[in-house]
Amino acid sequence: MREGVLKRLNRDQGTLYVVSTPIGNLEDITLRAIRTLKSVKFVAAENITHTKGLLGHYGIKTRLISYRRENQQHKTAEIIRKLESGQDVALVTDAGTPGISDPGPYLINQVAEKNMRICPIPGPSAVTAALSVSGFPAEQFTFAGFLPSRSGKRKSVLRELHAHKNTLIFFEAPHRIKAMLTDLRNILGDRKTVVLREMTKIFEEVARGYISTILESLPRNRIKGEFTLVVAGNEKGLKPEKIDKGVLDIINNLLKEGLSIREMASLVSKEKGLPYRRVYKACLEIKKSLKINGDNQKI
Repeated sequence: MREGVLKRLNRDQGTLYVVSTPIGNLEDITLRAIRTLKSVKFVAAENITHTKGLLGHYGIKTRLISYRRENQQHKTAEIIRKLESGQDVALVTDAGTPGISDPGPYLINQVAEKNMRICPIPGPSAVTAALSVSGFPAEQFTFAGFLPSRSGKRKSVLRELHAHKNTLIFFEAPHRIKAMLTDLRNILGDRKTVVLREMTKIFEEVARGYISTILESLPRNRIKGEFTLVVAGNEKGLKPEKIDKGVLDIINNLLKEGLSIREMASLVSKEKGLPYRRVYKACLEIKKSLKINGDNQKI
């Protein structure tokens, strides 16, 4: 082994424990996690109030340190000082495994650079929990987390993901779920999807089906709860934005059968793995062409 590849850890220093906590149901925590949270000197928490509830439920009285994205730089320095003095610290987030869509990686990297011990305490994760009940292939998957809130940037990321054959997993906030699903359908095509809301909590819900069907089933009033979306990969490896002659012929035949543009776009998008919006536009163009040529087909 080359010099510098492996470094001996300083056993006189404290350990940073990366502790997974429940994503909803407080019973979803390991015995080792409870023991660790009791034994460390401090718990660095993304949300003090939220973590107080968890610790109180298990009678844990360990002192808390606020550690969130807004204060991560100076709090990281404070935590490193505690570790250097031999005190153990546990890192937890609001829910699930730290380091996934939260400020954890900054602290972990800084501690690693100091050659201090970092120990994972595995447990709940919304990513693997959602994947486990989706029924989609799990040998390989792509976790994209929260996409950009602005539609333009979100669509740009989705275009990059279009060709992925792996199952795709996303997180989304309730006030953006409709816009997110719309962009998914328009960019990726009307794929099979599993949408989980409030996983492991009292009002847990799971919706399965094509994106268009799930969109139609969403309530029109205010939507509450955090969402995890599992989307089928591009199994056929088709490229986006490509409407070839074969697809145009299918649209023509469907027009003659009297299907609506929405029905045709949804059907072709599902079958060919094409973006819904692109197919919808092609249907409109063909319909317009037929009208110009005097075709009075019922649409």
